[in-house]
Amino acid sequence: MTDRFSFDDFDEARSPRAETTDFDRIVASGLSRRGFLTGLVAFGSGASVMGSLLRGTAAEAATARFAFTPIPVATDGTVHVPEGYEWKPVARWGDALFSDAPAYDAAKGVPSQGADRVFGENTDGMELFSIGGHQVIAVNHEYVNPEINLPAEQEEKVKSEADVRLLQNLQGVTVMEVAEGPDGWAIVPDSPFNRRITHLTPMRLSGPAAGHELLRTPADPAGTEVLGTLNNCGAGKTPWGTYLTCEENFNGYFGATDVGAKLPEAFARYGIEAESVYGYEQFDPRFDLAKNVNEPNRFGYVVEIDPADATSKPVKRTALGRFKHENAACTLARDGRVVVYLGDDERGEFLYKFVSTGVYAPGAPTDALLDEGQLYVAKFTEDGTGKWLALTPEATGMTAAEICIHTRQAGSKVGATTMDRPEWVAVNPRAIEAYCALTNNKNRGVKPNAGGDETPVGGPNPRAENHYGQIVRWYPADEDHAADSFRWDLFVMAGNPGVHKDAYAGSSNINAGNMFNSPDGMMFDQTGMLWIQTDGEDSNEGDFAGQGNNQMLVGDPASGRIKRFLTGPKGSEVTGMTFSSDRRTVFVGIQHPGGDFPDMAGGLPRSTLIAIRRTDGATLA
Repeated sequence: MTDRFSFDDFDEARSPRAETTDFDRIVASGLSRRGFLTGLVAFGSGASVMGSLLRGTAAEAATARFAFTPIPVATDGTVHVPEGYEWKPVARWGDALFSDAPAYDAAKGVPSQGADRVFGENTDGMELFSIGGHQVIAVNHEYVNPEINLPAEQEEKVKSEADVRLLQNLQGVTVMEVAEGPDGWAIVPDSPFNRRITHLTPMRLSGPAAGHELLRTPADPAGTEVLGTLNNCGAGKTPWGTYLTCEENFNGYFGATDVGAKLPEAFARYGIEAESVYGYEQFDPRFDLAKNVNEPNRFGYVVEIDPADATSKPVKRTALGRFKHENAACTLARDGRVVVYLGDDERGEFLYKFVSTGVYAPGAPTDALLDEGQLYVAKFTEDGTGKWLALTPEATGMTAAEICIHTRQAGSKVGATTMDRPEWVAVNPRAIEAYCALTNNKNRGVKPNAGGDETPVGGPNPRAENHYGQIVRWYPADEDHAADSFRWDLFVMAGNPGVHKDAYAGSSNINAGNMFNSPDGMMFDQTGMLWIQTDGEDSNEGDFAGQGNNQMLVGDPASGRIKRFLTGPKGSEVTGMTFSSDRRTVFVGIQHPGGDFPDMAGGLPRSTLIAIRRTDGATLA
């Protein structure tokens, strides 16, 4: 039953791994702990300070960067934070945003009527905005859990249009005002900033692909207007104060009531087939490929939202490419142009960068900054250097609009480096460098990606059948994020030194006290410390013995040291984070927890946004 699959497993079921692999040949060709760690892992920014060589005052300074005592792993059903810190729920699936919202039922969840008036399901990327003294959080709701959200007697299957509307309205984005009171942080009901953006919210398409024939449908013959945003994963924040929400596994929402319907060849690269995850197509013809074959081409983009204006129409920025967007990390080039780093979260896909044509100036118009510019894809080489390859009509043989619609194919045409699921990108505010979480890739060295590109072992992806993941870091040439070349190294390779003694033990800044697998979410605080969140295997068995539940850690780029700050409840992913404007609170997402978290009263598990503070009221970062 594919409705029980994660989106990653859903795609894997459609494209199963090969029965035989070339793993032994790869190992024999030089995959050894000594061989690849020598030149590729450099802990200090610019390799100026090596974690294994810290002595005296340097070591003391590195320790002082961590204002907490690291915690051990956990395997239970709740959240744990260090001594001297506390956490409390802020918003849970089903909590009211408006006074007329339906009440949450501990046994049944929320009804289909009014599901767009409550905090949605499965929190993910988020950002906080200080607007006229108000604290406003925009937070993604990536997907739903039909076994929890639909009535139990339906066996997780949609039975009516009302069921489809319920699921559609529980996903998307919440924009909400929060305020701190005597009992902690809470939603401000009926705030003028509060709104839900769902699979049904009208949006505008902009950029090179807007109006292209592949984006036109019977309901939108101009190809410039679309309903909704799907599978909102990571996020970003523009210099001008808007929210970027990223459409990731959009392919699983489409199916065909006519299983024999002929689908475009280009769909294969994106995993779009006749079977969907939720069965929307049975009751909503917009998701029926037999009736609306262009509809999937209108998803897989970065969507810009103005959190200050609840009446504003979100905009899909097609110039940033179409793929399984994880997040959108914004920074500025030396000359003021906007740079956005973007990962495509699928095994063997690519890392991208967009550079605007125009320059950002506070108070000046910004609408064209994410519509006009150049999209690039990364090419890493074994010697620790790399280039950003421009995706132009000349380089790809595709039109500008086609590049924005079939971005994966464009990346393949120029020979981009296949990566181990490039997820969140984080830009260091204290140094000209950026990091990308390469979550894992069990197909590395085993089989090509969906486009037929090989996935060789080496460079930033140094392990075959990579179940643990790593974080790659790059330093733009001339200390300019707009530069077309860079140097790179690996900040950390996750692993299990308690089970393995080779490459799969991880890099030397991994030990029994901080080991983890599958780095996913990442964010820098204003002091330059890197917060790392995981979405991996929490069985605590076999290759993952001793690693416990998913967690959040803090890394110091200057020393390479990493310490565990938080553990999530069993079954959950720790994902999405943002700081209050006074830096005394960090908000963190707990997605798809097991058990009865956070109510602990025997009811349904609820995806939850939590707030973490120091008990002495000091700043966190």
